[in-house]
Amino acid sequence: MEFVTGVRKKDTLELNELLAGDIIDEHVKVNGAVHAIRDMGTVAFIILRKREGLLQCVFEEGVSKFNLKDLKEADTVEVTGILAESDKAPAGIEIRIEDVIILSGPAEPMPLPIAKWKLNTSLEAKLNYRPISLRNIRERVTFKLQEGIVRGFRDFLYGEGFTEIHTPKIGAKSAEGGANLFKLDYFHRPAILQQSPQFYKQMMVGVFDRVFETAPVFRAEKHNTKRHLNEYTSLDFEMGYIGGFEDIMAMETGFLQYTMELLEKTYAGELKILEIELPKAKEIPSVRFDEIKKLVSEKYGRKMRNPFDLEPEEEQLISQYAKEEWDADFVFVTHYPSKKRPFYAMDDPEDTNYTLSFDLLFRGMEITTGGQRVHDYHELLKKMEARGMTEEGMEQYLSAFKYGMPPHGGLGIGLERLTMKLIEEDNVREATLFPRDLSRLEP
Repeated sequence: MEFVTGVRKKDTLELNELLAGDIIDEHVKVNGAVHAIRDMGTVAFIILRKREGLLQCVFEEGVSKFNLKDLKEADTVEVTGILAESDKAPAGIEIRIEDVIILSGPAEPMPLPIAKWKLNTSLEAKLNYRPISLRNIRERVTFKLQEGIVRGFRDFLYGEGFTEIHTPKIGAKSAEGGANLFKLDYFHRPAILQQSPQFYKQMMVGVFDRVFETAPVFRAEKHNTKRHLNEYTSLDFEMGYIGGFEDIMAMETGFLQYTMELLEKTYAGELKILEIELPKAKEIPSVRFDEIKKLVSEKYGRKMRNPFDLEPEEEQLISQYAKEEWDADFVFVTHYPSKKRPFYAMDDPEDTNYTLSFDLLFRGMEITTGGQRVHDYHELLKKMEARGMTEEGMEQYLSAFKYGMPPHGGLGIGLERLTMKLIEEDNVREATLFPRDLSRLEP
């Protein structure tokens, strides 16, 4: 019998260990995938792909104890050799190879030229071969930055006293309503995939005061555009005992400030690869829905077509206006019309045609919707009745309000949209690991 005592210390080194340790001119062992082979004759450069980046290894005829012809792209290998400094190598170091053990090899040649710095192929090809295309250094960097956004969201909210929750994605009733639902049979009962964790996070405000979740949501919208997905990741939070919806906007601003600092400090290498300039989040302008529509219409000569919502072109013009007038990359648009907000949105007591809600626009696109919620049980029932809604399927949700709820509000951030605008791409699929849209159910 043996005991497992914890994580095993391996004799293979990672890139950060090669860079941090005082081990130049010493024997080292590393593993990785052969990203590229550049054969110069008596010398060849073998580039290994590791989780932290690229590592250059040097094959020298007569010194390295293997046949270079036995090695090919996409082999996974274990390399032993001498660590040396090199100004021309990635990360400034290289390994002068003594020997190589091939751990595994590909069954077929690579379908995409992933070793190229920029993967010049169609988005369709990249998505069809997603597990392969993401081996390209530039392609995979997007999802390291996306990791940083989620990490910033979690760490910041933990620091603000939020509790992380995990809510079900199969339900009896949708929080958002409408016909854009994925319906399924749940043991001979009708069910839907949730469009939002809204009901559950509101209920949990009555338990923990402040809650958040990072999880998928599902929208059966027949939109085949560059900004829509049928499954995306929503960064949601809900907080109680607020003084107004402005507290929600302030909390999101704090998250953005924290996250941009985290990306700048911890993900500097990834930002450099994509040549990204981080947006300004020190202060974010906030302007009413009706006011900004008028300002944009006057400045850019665009007639307002929809008085109750923002069209994509208007979102772009509002962001352009915010940049030109206030040098702002983000802009809050507040007091959306009640007609375009769900029943749980609190109406503005000064004008019930509008709500105490907002969207956050970033570089021409809405990435967040949030606001203050109705917390009074009787007011909630009145709003439902006014919209012709019934209590069927919402008894559990309503019970939380029946037995008392604090003033509260929250928001949902589209992770893929935020990532897409951060890396300055124009198609949300570029910022989605495995997109789900009208035509794509795999990989």
